[in-house]
Amino acid sequence: MAGDSPSNSGRVQTLNPATMATPGGHYSHVAVANGFVFVSGQLPITPAGVKLSDAPFEAQAAQVLANVQAALEAVTAAARSGQGNLLELAITAAQARATLGEISEAMEKVFGRHQAITRTIAGVYRSEFGASPEIEEVRALTDAFAAREGRRPRIYIAKLGQDGHDRGAKVVATAFADFGFDVDIGPLFQTPAEAARQAVENDVHVIGMSSLAAGHKTLLPQLVEELKKLGRPDIMVVCGGVVPAQDYDYLHEHGAAAIFGPGTRLPATGREIMRLLDGRPGHT
Repeated sequence: MAGDSPSNSGRVQTLNPATMATPGGHYSHVAVANGFVFVSGQLPITPAGVKLSDAPFEAQAAQVLANVQAALEAVTAAARSGQGNLLELAITAAQARATLGEISEAMEKVFGRHQAITRTIAGVYRSEFGASPEIEEVRALTDAFAAREGRRPRIYIAKLGQDGHDRGAKVVATAFADFGFDVDIGPLFQTPAEAARQAVENDVHVIGMSSLAAGHKTLLPQLVEELKKLGRPDIMVVCGGVVPAQDYDYLHEHGAAAIFGPGTRLPATGREIMRLLDGRPGHT
């Protein structure tokens, strides 16, 4: 392997490319041991004496897994006792090739999982935007809807999948509250089934799906299908965020009533949603 610096220790030969960072602990980029190539850097090193296991391959594989589990248990123990350096232990677990999810779960056993609290603050968007005929126009549309329907148009702002970007969704929620909508905000990382169920329970008119992580072509059709399963295909689904123009036709074909890409002015978004709502059966 050109450019590599091999080193030998007993039956282990490690091959570490000179262009890569120096491995730490018992990690190596590539290792050859007892005729087996460990490309992930996981070596069957026994905890006692830190020596290579000379057992059969099945036992070596079991030792690798035991090393990972021991590293994770050390993370949990430190979290529980308050003793030790969690960062150092997490790095050791990562060097043993534990995943980020496994390391997080090891700490979650003690600390639990953070639950973000989402809330809408009315008046902020309108005060910053200033006096505007655009906002007053949307406000007049929502007032007329409320007078006709007996309640204000209700929108559910949904963040689905692994999209953790919620600032934009919060701005949209605040703006729509100022436009005269009743606004519900879902938690981060919802599944389409969870969002659909909550939207149905809240009896919303519209779901606004915010997409900033390229999951829209998978998540929006699933959301529409979940609404159908719950007997509420009448709930309108719109999508906003970073959505490439070439995906618009696909999303429309799979149930999106409207798509609002980057740069769309929020008053224009509110006006279009009201136009679409007013044109739906039962809302004229």
